[in-house]
Amino acid sequence: MSLSTHALPDDAKADRKPATPASRASSGVVLKTERDWPARTVLLVQIGILALLLALWEIGVRAGLINHFFWSMPSDILTTGYVFVRDGTALFDTWFTFRATIIGFVAGSLLGAAIGLAMWWSTNGARVAEPFIVVFNAIPKMALGPLIILLFGIGIESKIAMAIALTFVITALATFSGVKSVDQDLVRLTYSLGGTRRDVFLKVVLPSAVPWIVSSLRINIGLALAGVLIGEFISSQFGLGKVIMYAGSTYDIALIWSGIIILSALSMLLYGVVVWLERRLLEGIHAADSSRGGRG
Repeated sequence: MSLSTHALPDDAKADRKPATPASRASSGVVLKTERDWPARTVLLVQIGILALLLALWEIGVRAGLINHFFWSMPSDILTTGYVFVRDGTALFDTWFTFRATIIGFVAGSLLGAAIGLAMWWSTNGARVAEPFIVVFNAIPKMALGPLIILLFGIGIESKIAMAIALTFVITALATFSGVKSVDQDLVRLTYSLGGTRRDVFLKVVLPSAVPWIVSSLRINIGLALAGVLIGEFISSQFGLGKVIMYAGSTYDIALIWSGIIILSALSMLLYGVVVWLERRLLEGIHAADSSRGGRG
């Protein structure tokens, strides 16, 4: 039944006052009065802020307000970055970091998913393994860097190992959380219809865990890149991390900023691809669920 002013006495109608923004705020109701900017406007504002900061930086250095030795300036960074890209060094080092990141990201995610799913098969095994996984996750991975370098050398293998060490735990814990959230009524229903343990795993447990696995990917891509950089900082022949460390040891601040800019662009690219992949995978999962529900 809907309520309206016609159902109220005349004196109650007289006492009613139009709601004002102040009264809405005092009653805990928050109304959005700001109009959303178009995406192009937001982008233009962001570019304007960046351009303003760069201009102030350049002016501050030339005016002597900012120390050039410690901060360099945008014009020098642009010149150094151009030389860095022109001679091919930037492309090779970026490819080295990119390749190690992708391999470590994929391997770590698959390993973590396998561990998390395997913990469903044995409750006792899961109870034994979970504390070790949590403790390993709490260990600062920088402390494992020298050991991994000694075991795998200074090549790309050690960078991949560092990326795996940072990523597999996240996916394992996320997958195990998905496994524990499985609807037990569906499990009992599958068994009651004559299903085997394998059927329960493939038709109930795995579909329930996939969204949890997918949700961990955008976290893992950043951790994989961080793991590769840690390995490159400690000891490496190639990579953006090696470039930044070398530039720091020679006090080449412009080269440091060039490496950071390229690294930032790489991280944004990787994150964007993973977000797109995550969206497509989740859309596929929802479409599959809808089709199964329609046939049911």
